[in-house]
Amino acid sequence: QVQLVESGGGLVQAGESLTLSCAASGSILSINAMGWYRQAPGKQRELVARINSAGSTTYADTVKGRFTISRDNAKNTVYLQMNSLKPEDTAVYYCNVLRRWVGYWGQGTQVTVSS
Repeated sequence: QVQLVESGGGLVQAGESLTLSCAASGSILSINAMGWYRQAPGKQRELVARINSAGSTTYADTVKGRFTISRDNAKNTVYLQMNSLKPEDTAVYYCNVLRRWVGYWGQGTQVTVSS
């Protein structure tokens, strides 16, 4: 089992920045990828960004150039630096870890961007 603890959400104004963190513990060997998803009210959960074990990254088109995902292997932590936030970025953000091709989810952290 993998346990995930997220932090860093909050309320900001449009144009501001936030950094989300997700620390993994438990059975953390053989992690294939770590990433962030988000779910806005009335919408499906969607991929925001993902980083695999080789360090390759994937971003949703809507966040490219504004968000940066990074990973500290020594701390088993993944970060999401979010710049130039927009009201449409408002959602609950979930950390996701893929370990031996089984997915684990964090509890979610709310990000609210006011206009």
